[in-house]
Amino acid sequence: MTQKNDFVKIIILFIFFLFPCKIFSADETVWLSSLNFDKAMYAGGKKLGIDKNINGDKIKIGGKKFDKGVCVNAHSIFYIDLKGSASRFRAVVGVDDAVIDKDIKISFRVLDDKKELWNSGILNAGKEGKTIDLDIKGINNLALISRVYDGNNCQYAYNLADWADAKFITAGDLPELVTPPEEESYILTPKPPKNPRINGPAIYGARPNSPFLYKIPVTGVRPLKFSVKNLPEGLRLDREKGIITGSVSQRGKYTVTLEAENSKGKDKKDFVIKIGDKLALTPPMGWNDWYSYTMSVTDKTIRESADQMISSGMADYGYSYINIDDCWMVVPSKDYPLLEDCSKITDCERFSNSAYLKYVRQNSTNSEIAGIPRDEAGYILSNSHFPDMSALTDYIHSKGLKAGIYSTPGPLTCAGYVGSYLHEEKDAKQIAKWGFDFFKYDWCSYRYIAQDQSRKELVKPYDTMNAWLKKQPRDIVFNFCQYGKGNVWEWAEKAGGNCWRTTLDFGALMTPYCLYTNLVTLGFAHNGLEKWAGPGHWNDPDYILIGYKAEDKGRFMLSPSEQYSYMTLWCLLSAPLIYSGNMNKLDEFTLNILCNNEVIQVDQDPLGQQAKRIYQDDDTEIWAKNMADGSIAVGLFNVGEWEQQVTFKWDYLNLDGSYNVRDLWRQKDLGTFSNDFTMSILRHGAGLIRLVP
Repeated sequence: MTQKNDFVKIIILFIFFLFPCKIFSADETVWLSSLNFDKAMYAGGKKLGIDKNINGDKIKIGGKKFDKGVCVNAHSIFYIDLKGSASRFRAVVGVDDAVIDKDIKISFRVLDDKKELWNSGILNAGKEGKTIDLDIKGINNLALISRVYDGNNCQYAYNLADWADAKFITAGDLPELVTPPEEESYILTPKPPKNPRINGPAIYGARPNSPFLYKIPVTGVRPLKFSVKNLPEGLRLDREKGIITGSVSQRGKYTVTLEAENSKGKDKKDFVIKIGDKLALTPPMGWNDWYSYTMSVTDKTIRESADQMISSGMADYGYSYINIDDCWMVVPSKDYPLLEDCSKITDCERFSNSAYLKYVRQNSTNSEIAGIPRDEAGYILSNSHFPDMSALTDYIHSKGLKAGIYSTPGPLTCAGYVGSYLHEEKDAKQIAKWGFDFFKYDWCSYRYIAQDQSRKELVKPYDTMNAWLKKQPRDIVFNFCQYGKGNVWEWAEKAGGNCWRTTLDFGALMTPYCLYTNLVTLGFAHNGLEKWAGPGHWNDPDYILIGYKAEDKGRFMLSPSEQYSYMTLWCLLSAPLIYSGNMNKLDEFTLNILCNNEVIQVDQDPLGQQAKRIYQDDDTEIWAKNMADGSIAVGLFNVGEWEQQVTFKWDYLNLDGSYNVRDLWRQKDLGTFSNDFTMSILRHGAGLIRLVP
């Protein structure tokens, strides 16, 4: 018996020697703040605060200080692999007392692989935190989520969401921060048919006697032959290119029939030409260089992008504007008088010490971009990267496309090039003479000119420029870019705006999760703005940032499903569809999102109604938009962290009866449904359906 007991002891000692921690390990506390955030942190915004808030001070919630914790700029997500060893998760969550916006609203959630484990509800600044104490035995993965509801983007929000005293109780392998699995691209949009299909809007506006330019957007094998019935007097058609040019002197509403034919068949479409005072009767569609080229934009990149709009087929779906952003002007030399004479600038000292002037002085000797910014008569000049603006617009127009340009009402643009301040009349005349069709006017350094942030001061520079644009002998769509100041949507139309930025820069900070953060916080913040959108005047939430950035900077940081959500929401919002990715790197997946004619029809619908939210919970957004033909477009968004079933109930819109449902991304009829419709949607993805009675 003794020998047997000795043998058992030897076996136990042998096992202990091999696996000491597995058998006799005690519970261990692992602080969230001790984990490695360098590789796996998946959160937008300003850097993390580790055992302190983002500002470097003590974490403090509702007056109570904490020595341990993580402070993050919500919206944020931490994915944690628990290794199957953790037993509890404990924390105190809340809004850090140092937050600037005291009206901030933030929620905190804890999820496992498939479901929600804990939800704080909405928390406000100055309130005591909420305690989390969760049994997480047997759970492999957690997602810690903080979400902001204020509509700011992840660069500027500084929301200060605290996971204070956050810790795991574990008895084995230590938890590890990880990134979610990378999602493979998937293509939903069917290839267009080989026979002609006429795309684009059903209506187009122009002013009397202005140069008219419209390229008929048609998919199908080439060559194509075009014809138009009932063209108004003054217009002519290039039958080979499908480009309508000329001018119409008589006001009125002209219904014409567009026709296209190739070796596979024919197509025709009724099209209304409305000659009057309104432009942009449907949201503008095109491309802008800023997020691809920023300060490296040149005449060459603009021409190449125009070429790509044709060769990629984007123009066949209605994309028509090729817009130059900042950096086409001259950087003023040091002796240019406006920069040193601050007598007319409200905040002279701050302007003199600003980043604008710092940039100007650094580049005032750069022979390619610096020098005298205006001619002797005061007309603005382009820098040497743009040697002949008239030749550039002629090149763009020869393809049936339109040209856009940029300036600011301030002395200097955002990048430090000369602005339009005190030269509004001559700048309006110059851009019209050069042949531009779209004008973006960016607030930038005008903040040093404005007396205050009153509506009168916000309206003034746009009113001034609008008066001069209206006097020019060509149509110029006027785009306000002042980031939603003073509820711009309430007054921009009266000040002459055809579209206006409603938010801060959507792509200002290119970090993981930041673009999706902005999709949620900025995009969905448009609920309630629908009454200010309509034909000729549109809310503009910034550019479409999918696909690739500049040549050496890779893709925009969005998953494939997030990119579908992006385009889905923009079309429901009746937003301008201005792409700002790299036109030289348009892959099949990106074009599949940009060039779905049925999805674009939702954006270009002539009724011009912006969608509104009809349902929301922590994981779901459902938006709906009435269409001109009596149908309803409905967007179903999964903002949660796992694939889920999203159900649209007829009750959300007080509907009854049966509806035919069509999946617009797949361009497929799904059948007839009564009472509700359910679709399975991937993480951060979207579905877009059309209900026909």
